[in-house]
Order: sequence, then C-alpha cells, then structure tokens
Amino acid sequence: MGKPYVRLDKDNAAVLLVDHQTGLLSLVRDIDPDKFKNNVLALAAAAQYFNLPTILTTSFEQGPNGPLVPELKEMFPDAPYIARPGQINAWDNEDFVKAVKATGKKQLIIAGVVTEVCVAFPALSALEEDFEVFVITDASGTFNHLTRDSAWDRMSNAGAQLMTWFGMACELHRDWRNDIEGLGTLFSNHIPDYRNLINSYNQHSSQK
Repeated sequence: MGKPYVRLDKDNAAVLLVDHQTGLLSLVRDIDPDKFKNNVLALAAAAQYFNLPTILTTSFEQGPNGPLVPELKEMFPDAPYIARPGQINAWDNEDFVKAVKATGKKQLIIAGVVTEVCVAFPALSALEEDFEVFVITDASGTFNHLTRDSAWDRMSNAGAQLMTWFGMACELHRDWRNDIEGLGTLFSNHIPDYRNLINSYNQHSSQK
C-alpha cells in the first residue's frame, strides 16, 4: 500500500503569516536577512497570485517584538489582521482561530518568526484539530540551525509537511500551461537566476 501524497490545493489552502515583526526579524540568524525577507515577500506574492485567503497576526507589538513588517500590511490591506495582546501561541487567541476557520480551508500554509515558537505552536495546534499543515521553511526564521532543526523535527514528526515557497508555488500551480507568464514573473521577481532564465526564454520566443 503506497503512502498517500497529500498535495497542496489552491482551492483548499489558506496562508498564515505569524509574527513577521520588525523586532523579531532581528533575531533571525539561520538564514541571511536579505534572503529571508525576500522569501517572506515571495510567499506573500504567491499567496496573492493564487488568490489564497491570508491572515496576518502579531504578538505583543507594543513591546520589543515591534510592528508587522510594513510590506505585508501593504500587500494585504483587507486581510484579517489579529494583533494578539499577549498570547505566544497564535492558536490560543480566539479571534485568530475564528479567522482561520472562517476561510473554510483545511490546508494551512504557515510561516513566521521564530520557527520553534511562532510557527511550531500554531502548527501543532492546527494539526490537533485535523488541519493539513504545510510549513514554509525558508520564510520562517530563528536564532540558529540547532533551534531550527529541533523545530522542524517536532513539526514533521507531528504530521506537518515542510516546504519552501518555490516548491509550494509549483505544487499549487500544477501545470506550466496554466499560466507561463504569471508564474514566470513571480519567480523572476524573487529569484535572480530565474529572471535570467525567463529573459533567455523570452528572447528565444521573440526570435521564432
């Protein structure tokens, strides 16, 4: 008996961006800061491209954690935005859980800062309530590789699938023929090498 391949479905997925706050971003050391921010914005752009319901949340933003990264608020001006007064696990906040369940989606794509807390806690809580959880590893960050790997193991062992934003986008898209230009533009905007590839493709196509 083969193991079921649970793949992302753009009609059944929502994106949870948890605690991408200006103060917390300064703690991320397991990935280069510029690359990390690019990955977060790439995930957000993919959520826009696939028209996925997206929920933003912050933890104690009046304190040292700081406000939400402004680009995310600008990208999702109408998205549910839950500023948690103190709960460390976003799932402990009633408004957050209500917003998640109001999407009607059973697949949750989660990323945040820091990985072993702001991502792992709601991921484990969602798994307990029978959601399918997909953690975007390169749009989540923490102090070092040791804490990151411990968090990945914990979530994976509980049933979460670990992915990158690029893998997520490809799995949601299914087939290049659905929209070559749209997906190519998404990749080109966030992967310099892919921009070279697309430019080469465009030049070749125009010469035909």
